[in-house]
Amino acid sequence: MEQRVRQLASGAGLLFTRAVQFTEEKLGQAEKTELDVTFENLLLRADATKLWTEKIFRQTEVLLQPNPIDHSGARIEEFLYEKLDMKAPSRLTNAELLGQYMQDAGKEFGLDSPYGNTLMIVGDCESRLGAAERDFIQTSAISFLSPLRNFLEGDWRTISKERRLLENLRLDLDSCKARVKKAKQAEAKAATPPDFQETRPRNYVLSASASALWTEEVEKAEHELRLAQTEFDRQAEVTRLLLEGISSTHVNHLRCLHEFVEAQAAFYKQCHHQMQELQKELGRLPNAFSLNSAYAETNPAPSSDDLHSPAESDTLKIEEVQAPATGTRKAKVLYDYDAADSSELSLLADELITVYTVPGMDSDWLIGERGNQKGKVPVTYLELLS
Repeated sequence: MEQRVRQLASGAGLLFTRAVQFTEEKLGQAEKTELDVTFENLLLRADATKLWTEKIFRQTEVLLQPNPIDHSGARIEEFLYEKLDMKAPSRLTNAELLGQYMQDAGKEFGLDSPYGNTLMIVGDCESRLGAAERDFIQTSAISFLSPLRNFLEGDWRTISKERRLLENLRLDLDSCKARVKKAKQAEAKAATPPDFQETRPRNYVLSASASALWTEEVEKAEHELRLAQTEFDRQAEVTRLLLEGISSTHVNHLRCLHEFVEAQAAFYKQCHHQMQELQKELGRLPNAFSLNSAYAETNPAPSSDDLHSPAESDTLKIEEVQAPATGTRKAKVLYDYDAADSSELSLLADELITVYTVPGMDSDWLIGERGNQKGKVPVTYLELLS
């Protein structure tokens, strides 16, 4: 019990000494040991690394899960499952939920209706987009977020702990320096010969005794200073090694950044492909607007043969169609298109073709010509030029 009390008293005295030293430094009344320029640059680099790593980490989390409410709930759920040593269940993404709602709505409206059928097609595409997004989130969390989190929760905490210890030892060192300085000043004052005419003989003995005491105090203070200097130098070296490890952290984060970019590029490429396929599939569907009107009036929906006018299905032959003398226009192809039959013309994105209309054609189609090739092309795949 007595030993514990002594330890508490010693610790309290050390904290008080550090507080006094820190306060005097702030007031400009005490000297402060300055670190070398290289060490200071390492500290600044480490602080910048921590600051920007934290910002990038937080914003990447927002990017992968933009809804703040869902984000907070997901984090709490992940925390609870982690503490219970259980695997968190896989959650549907927003796109998957949208696809599920669209497909449920399509079933409700009926697959024989144009709207219901289109909802099923779009919903299936949204579900695939959501699945791709979930894979991207999981890949990014493992390859990019985890290394950043490990640095913030592991390496940086170790660096911060060692820096705090270094700062405490620096305060102890400067306190010892101040104590040595004061002891030497007192020793010099005590060693000054007294004035024999103004000082009584009894004070000579006291002056000599005080000089001896201050000499002993100087030796003790210098010994403590050497110990403090040794501890400070050792801790400074440990902290320096940790700070120099920031370079390795940058290399590791650079590799993770490349992996994140690759995952993001693959995700967007997959999404672009899915949307192109969806546009092609929707482009092959009959005129949805006219069909919806017909469906509302004559449920059930008309067959695909009824979607084309008699003039188009019975009399229109592509090989016999001739370009009019006037009324032709240039058009830029927006997306690739694969012809469904011999009457249609396959298209390549960004190419220029000549288009025109003929009597009896559906308004969603034009006749397109490329060199000696000719065929029907969907209007939605074209940008008409002046």
